[in-house]
Amino acid sequence: MTDESLEVWCAGEEWCPITATATILGRKWHPVIVHRLLQEGPLGFNALKESVDGVSSKVLSDSLEDLEEQGLLVREIVSEKPFRVEYSLTERGRSLEPVIGAMREWGEDHLVAPAEDEGASA
Repeated sequence: MTDESLEVWCAGEEWCPITATATILGRKWHPVIVHRLLQEGPLGFNALKESVDGVSSKVLSDSLEDLEEQGLLVREIVSEKPFRVEYSLTERGRSLEPVIGAMREWGEDHLVAPAEDEGASA
């Protein structure tokens, strides 16, 4: 599936590519998972969970399954005893690097840290 086009229904042809990309990256943890795998390379489930701070095991598992179905990552059994799997990006997943980089850049340019607790200074 990694070399096939994604099948996505769109009402308007001119914005269909944006909708297709947003459908994949629009889920809360998907871009973070892709970013971590771009940054750190193949990771086991526990290492990935630790790297994606705040995600539950269930949500991470569901997200990994969805990303695998979309052809963005592969799940490989590294050893049977003890059982261990590793997740890595496919060529399609790695091709998102400029998109993920642009998202990070935009965030760095436009987001500010939350204000300190204003009640503490009063």
